[in-house]
Amino acid sequence: MKVRIGIGLGSMATPERLGKSARMLEDAGVDSLWLSEVVYGPLVEPFVGMAHALAVTSRLKLGTGVAVLPGRHPVLVAKQLASLAALAPARVLPVFGLRPARRQEAAAFPVPGERAAVFDESMELLRLLLTQDDVSFAGQFFTVDSATVGPRPAKPLDLWLGGSAPEGLRRVGRLADGWLGSFLTPAEAGSAREQIQAAAALAGREVDPEHFGISVAVAADSIPAELATAVSRRRPGVDPATLVPVGWPALISLLGDYVAAGLSKFVIRPAAIQQDEGALKRFIAEFAEHMTPLQT
Repeated sequence: MKVRIGIGLGSMATPERLGKSARMLEDAGVDSLWLSEVVYGPLVEPFVGMAHALAVTSRLKLGTGVAVLPGRHPVLVAKQLASLAALAPARVLPVFGLRPARRQEAAAFPVPGERAAVFDESMELLRLLLTQDDVSFAGQFFTVDSATVGPRPAKPLDLWLGGSAPEGLRRVGRLADGWLGSFLTPAEAGSAREQIQAAAALAGREVDPEHFGISVAVAADSIPAELATAVSRRRPGVDPATLVPVGWPALISLLGDYVAAGLSKFVIRPAAIQQDEGALKRFIAEFAEHMTPLQT
């Protein structure tokens, strides 16, 4: 099983810092950079950010962790992904979710019907556009006639999904090529993997066993109060210490538990806001020291 570990920049993914940060990651040999979907505030929009970071690097992979699909027209998303994949082959890692992490941003992603149903149809049309040269489609929410988005990727793009609710996990099994979870213990993540594979089997398909991952925050000395509050809000009754390791040795141990549960792809992000370039440099150096040896 190929273990791969990337970095989520979090608050450092601003227009003035993104390009330099991406080059720092590539110079350090980091596998991938992941950009969050945060509409309100200074962070770059994930697709724009991917384009810029791909342009200033030559090996670094770029992922969305995670981008909202319902509320974006699937034809335009397919065009963006096809263009990125042509400009930077084998370096584009799209992961989509049902709704924004910040509830107040939902208004930025209006949908023409029930959000989950729109998500399913968007995924169906998106995959058709990325795998066929000429697509005609008449669905409940989207209709296209003889649509094409340009040269298709030589290797079809893998479309991953986030989410942890039962219906979300079934959606991964039915429609996606992989899963990126968050805020789950190793046991919970392992159960999610099993539910996804069961749903895939019911749909007559299989999700690659190496396409299961999770995003994990690592704290330096203690879990920041803001993050502890966010964890408690997301997972009421769950001790934040079970989800946010403190220190690199604790993270290494936790990742070992995730690997034992069947996960092999990881996005590591600093638990505390990296206020300056020096702090990010230290984080990247420590990441390279402790995480790179774990890759297989």
